Amino acid sequence: MSEPTRPEASAAPIPELPKALRAPEPVIVVGMAAWLVASIIVGVTGWGGSRTLWVCLVGLIVGLLGTTIFLVQRAASRRGDRTAQRGLD
Repeated sequence: MSEPTRPEASAAPIPELPKALRAPEPVIVVGMAAWLVASIIVGVTGWGGSRTLWVCLVGLIVGLLGTTIFLVQRAASRRGDRTAQRGLD
């Protein structure tokens, strides 16, 4: 039985994604904007009832909390804190 062929160690390195595709900010902004728009639409029209409004508001709150944690971690990473996550520049 023959060994399966393996790629050579000298294969071309995989290029990094462009910074624009690695940036989390656009995803965060679009997600929070979507929850905000949904909250406004549900609040104004009453579509879906009060439970739907609470789901939209909680989505917005979770987005704000996540953004706060992200910004605090990025600031700590830039300061060079030992406990901070790396690669958040």
